[in-house]
Parts: sequence; C-alpha cells; structure tokens
Amino acid sequence: MIDREGQIPVLVIDDERDIREGCQRILSRRGLKVILAPDGRTGLDILAREAISLTLLDLKMPGMDGLEVLSLIRRDHPQVLVIVITGFATVETAIEAMKLGAYDFISKPFQPDQLRLIVDRAVERKRLLEETERLKEERQRTLLDLDTEKSRTRTIIRTLPHGVAVSTPDGRVVLMNPAFNRLIGLDPGVNPGEHLSRYIHDEGLCQMVLEVSAGEVEKPGRTRAYELALGDDRFVLAQCNQVPGEEGQCLGAVLVLSDVTEWKMLDRLRTDFMAKVSHELRSPLSTIDLQLGLLLGEADQDQSKQERLLSRAKERTQGLIFLIRDLLDISRIELQADRRSPSRVRPEEILRQVVDSLTPQASSRGHSLELDLPPESLPELVADPASLESVFTNLVANAINYTPDGGRIQVRAESREGWLKIQVQDNGFGIAPEQQETVFEKFYRVKNEKTRYIVGTGLGLPIVKAVVEGLGGRIELESEVDKGSTFTIYLPLD
Repeated sequence: MIDREGQIPVLVIDDERDIREGCQRILSRRGLKVILAPDGRTGLDILAREAISLTLLDLKMPGMDGLEVLSLIRRDHPQVLVIVITGFATVETAIEAMKLGAYDFISKPFQPDQLRLIVDRAVERKRLLEETERLKEERQRTLLDLDTEKSRTRTIIRTLPHGVAVSTPDGRVVLMNPAFNRLIGLDPGVNPGEHLSRYIHDEGLCQMVLEVSAGEVEKPGRTRAYELALGDDRFVLAQCNQVPGEEGQCLGAVLVLSDVTEWKMLDRLRTDFMAKVSHELRSPLSTIDLQLGLLLGEADQDQSKQERLLSRAKERTQGLIFLIRDLLDISRIELQADRRSPSRVRPEEILRQVVDSLTPQASSRGHSLELDLPPESLPELVADPASLESVFTNLVANAINYTPDGGRIQVRAESREGWLKIQVQDNGFGIAPEQQETVFEKFYRVKNEKTRYIVGTGLGLPIVKAVVEGLGGRIELESEVDKGSTFTIYLPLD
C-alpha cells in the first residue's frame, strides 16, 4: 500500500531505541516511509490511524509482549505483513509467531543486508498480494459489468414499443418481449420456450418466420415483411431477419412487430381526401363546361340568359378558387409552415373590417348584420392578423350563407377573466345535434333540402378550429334546427 507521497509505510515496534533508529536509517534509504513505536500499545494506535503495509515487531517487550500484539494485528489488520524480531534464545517463540500468522522473522543482532533482504522480500510479497487483489476486484467488476449489461439489454428489449421475438432454426421461440405478447394478442403471462405455431396463429406469418429461421431465404440478410390484419381495424407490420453466426450460418430469426394502424388510417384518409377533392373539382368544372358550351352553341339567345349563364359560371369558378385557398390554408396550418409572424393586434378593428366587407353580401340577401362591441376597447391579442381575419370571415360568411333571406346575424365581443370571447349568432337553418361535432371535420357540409344549393368547400370550420386551438383557445357550438346557431370562440389574452 503506497501513501500519498508514493512511499510504502513500514512500522517498527521495538522497545530498544537503537534497533528502531537503525531500522529507520537502513529502510529509509530504500525509499520506505518508516514509522517508529516504542511499545505494542503505541504501535496498535498507529495501525488504527494509518494505512501500514509492513510491520517489524519485537517479540520481547515489557508490558504487552509481541505475541499478544501479533494476535491483535492479525485480528484487526489482516492485510498487514508482520516480520517478527527475535533473539537467538527465542527461536521457538519466533516459530510460534509464524504459526500465529507472521510473514517471516529476523534474529538479533542482524546486519543491514539481512534486514534489507527480508524487507524487500516482504515488500514484493505485499505488492503481489495487492496486485492479485486488484485483478480479483477487476475480474469481479468485469463480471458485474457483464451482468449489468445483460440486465440493461433485457430491460431495453422489455421496454421497446415494438414487439420482438427470437426463434431457433427448428422454430422454437427463445425470447419475446411484452410488446410482442400485446401486439400478437397473447396473455401477458405467456413465456417463450415452445414452437412458433403456439404463439402465432396466422399461417402466412408463421410460415415466413419458419423459413427465415431455417435459412430458407433467397438472400441472407434480406428483410422479409408481412402485414397482419387483426380485429378492431388494427394492423401490424411484421419484419423478419436471419440471426447470423460467426461463420455465416443461420442461428435462427428475429421477428419485429410494429403497430401500423395509424399509418393505415392516414393512408385511408389520404385516399378519401383525394376522392373528395376530385369530386369537389369535377362538379363545378362540369357545370362551367356545360354553361360555356350552351353559350357557344346558342349565340342567338337573349343577352339576359347569357348573363345568367356567365354569372353562374363565374360563381362556380369563384367556388374553385375558394376551395384551393382553403386547401392551402389548412395545409399550411397542419404542417405548421405558416411563416407569417404574430404581432399585437386589436380584435375590434379586425371585426369591424370583416363586418364591413361582408355587409354588402348580407344586404343582398336581406340580412341585418350587426356588430356589438363594448364601450371600452378590447385588450390586444398576440396573433397573426391574417389568420384571425380568416377565422372571423369564415364564421360570419357561414352565418350569412346558412340563414334564409331576411335573417339576422349578430357579432358580439367582450373580455372576461383573461379571455376574449367572440360570438357569431344567426337565426338560420341550425344544425342537428348528431352533426354538431362532425361540422368541424374536413369537407363535411350540412346537406339537406334547405342547404343543398349552398356553395362551399367544407373546410371553413376546420380552418377556424385549427387556428383557434393553435392560439391556445377553444370553439363551442350551440344550435337548434330551424332556430339558428351560435359559434363562440374563447382566445387567451395572456
């Protein structure tokens, strides 16, 4: 054991001063740190305080003799090597000391070379013992690290969101994690150890894994895939690979299961989206084509009829423009690709602009469009002005379109308890209770005998909901058929 100064500490316990000081002179020249004790009690106190590697112990001392000190050293400090110092007349005592655990002994009087030789041998012995202990601890630590690594690997496999199973060439399952049990529909307590067919009941998937496990694949290392349809519209993608050995042989297969239900749903939504967009584009284009054909084929018809056809064609064209605009808006919102920066805006100014711009449209239908604002100014909002204008425009335009001629539309705003509350109320056709959640879905439009002639994209309310929720707010709907609807928006002022 080496101290902070890089020296090996040696303790000399002897009641003869000359022996103590002689040992100190001889051993100090060997680079050893020598500590002296005149009796056994003092030596034991030093051993209790300091880390001593080697002790030279005189057997014949007054008070506590050497054998008693040796027994206490072996009991309390077994790592310390003890060399006993004895006279010729006490060789038998030295042998007894060796039996009690002393490393070696040296007889008085001794020559410096004798002391150096026996101490060097003891120091080397101590060094070897310490090296052996270090290697032992290192081996234990390595084994512990290996066990920890295995435990860590098991934990990772158990907590993976993907299902994992490993099979042998003969199809026996040797490992599977809880996610595999869950995805394949097994009880959580089912353990590995049986044939693959015991766990996988789909014949196609089972056959694929057995072929990979047995090495029956066209290209080693190639991933085989299989889609598994489960109940409740759930879909699982199974991917299987060989487990190669050091010499390239196949040791079995690893099967990974991933829940792809959401991806399948997204793919289905994409297909529905394309179908709806195609329908929304085809219908107005067909109308425009038909009306333009009538104009070209009947050039001699009266001007008023031509104007009606052109007006209708213009209306349908404008509907297509609105559809494209709404598609771009909702794509920008959902992809969070809106690069416009929010700023501090005054909501009453945007409300006035929206009401002023839509008043002519409302008047052409005989509607009264009213804006009710509090006497004091409304608090400012931090938002994108164009997005906020789109929200108000969509709600007021819907109220105008879905209210019979001569109706009443009211727009109210107030602030309360940290929220800005905006209401758009009409006395129009209203929305049935079972449709009130659906109106916020893309392309959904309330269609009945009263509304089937109303042109729209079915994207206005989804855009409103996305913008409002993006600002940390919410939208509520109250409606009754043939009595009207009230859309209420709450936007946080903080």
